[in-house]
Amino acid sequence: MTEPTHDEAHGGALGERLNWLRAAVLGANDGIVSTAGLVVGVAGATDDRSALLAAGLAGLLAGSMSMAAGEYVSVSTQRDSEKAALALERRELRERPEAELAELTELLERRGLSREVASEAALQLTERDALKAHARVELGIDPDALTNPWHAAWASFLAFTVGALLPLLAMVVPPADRRLPVTVLSVLAALTLTGWAAARLGAAAPARAVLRNVAGGALAMGVTYAAGSLLDVAGA
Repeated sequence: MTEPTHDEAHGGALGERLNWLRAAVLGANDGIVSTAGLVVGVAGATDDRSALLAAGLAGLLAGSMSMAAGEYVSVSTQRDSEKAALALERRELRERPEAELAELTELLERRGLSREVASEAALQLTERDALKAHARVELGIDPDALTNPWHAAWASFLAFTVGALLPLLAMVVPPADRRLPVTVLSVLAALTLTGWAAARLGAAAPARAVLRNVAGGALAMGVTYAAGSLLDVAGA
């Protein structure tokens, strides 16, 4: 009989994939909302295509660099913490191996194994790779798949840029009388997609996530358009 095959990602591979997917979805969503709010706000004050393009490009570049830097710093901090925890565990294994073996046994017991089975499993895991065993069971870290700050940074940068291009192009490409409705409809459709994707990644209810996403984007565009219109009326 042919053995069934499994295509799912497991362990560290899944964690790494979810890390950059999360950064990509959040980056795209921020790119859509922030750039849409910016160009819609400027559109409330002027219909000059050059002004809209300049504002949109400035927002795209500033936002993409900010997102990339923020993700890099955040994930680097997480990676540094993981490395520090592994270094401490490595030292403890070197200085007090018996106590660490007893600790691993207790941790496995807490997961439902009997004392005898937990003791034998802890001994075998320690003989095979003590650090990896303690990292996974005690710390919840896979030492072979630490989070990569560059992956998250590039994912955020590219995703923000792609997301920001949608409202920017929707605002500057159509004729002046169609710019606003095309932009609003395009943005709301894109936010529906990113809200659904974020919910799927987090195993949450898609309807509620989509509603929050769309409502937030609509509110952002409404507020910035009102502000731009007030500036236009005031002659600023």
